[in-house]
Amino acid sequence: MSYNVHDLLDDRSAAARAVRAVAPDVLCLQEVPRRLTTELRLPPFARECRLLWRGGRLGTGGTAVLTAPRVVVHDVSRGRLRVRFPDRTRGYAAATVSLGGDGPRARPVTVVSVHLGLRAPQRLRHAEVVLDRVGDRAVVAGDLNEGPGGAAHTLIAARHPLASATTPTYPADLPTVTLDAIFAGRDLVVLGAPEVDVDERDLAAASDHRPVWVDLDLSGPQPV
Repeated sequence: MSYNVHDLLDDRSAAARAVRAVAPDVLCLQEVPRRLTTELRLPPFARECRLLWRGGRLGTGGTAVLTAPRVVVHDVSRGRLRVRFPDRTRGYAAATVSLGGDGPRARPVTVVSVHLGLRAPQRLRHAEVVLDRVGDRAVVAGDLNEGPGGAAHTLIAARHPLASATTPTYPADLPTVTLDAIFAGRDLVVLGAPEVDVDERDLAAASDHRPVWVDLDLSGPQPV
């Protein structure tokens, strides 16, 4: 699941209810509270969502990855994406995760939460940086600030095909454009987005974006 939560400036309880309705194993967040308020405001939100945050604020540009208790987190990383002053800082947060146990489903996958810039050339550079830092067995999710057909969107989809629907996600109260997306590596099987009963009032009140989610089967083709 990927969700731009608008710095938790709106109805935080509504956002948490939306997350709990979907009940994701992994939640990629964008626009989490920045600077010193991250450690104060993100952990309570994670608990409301019944998820865990492994920490790490610096360099993420307001992104974070939360995981369900059953998910094994093998590694976490983050990085800055350069912008031109006075643009808002950008970055990504990544977690390498698995479901544990034995067999193909236990193979780790790297999940990356991204929030690309407002300028098209900047977004393309950001996408290039992120793709250079993740392997083929990865999920890239976030707010791209552009829809299908954009240069950054096209670049990511060429390596990690689009897994989420193209249903509009912004603005949340009456969405007209698809700014939020989930892309999955070719050895991950996309099962589609399960139907979830998320209250429309919560979606409108929680943030200026709507979330996207998809089920993935980790036991895809084995590497050769």
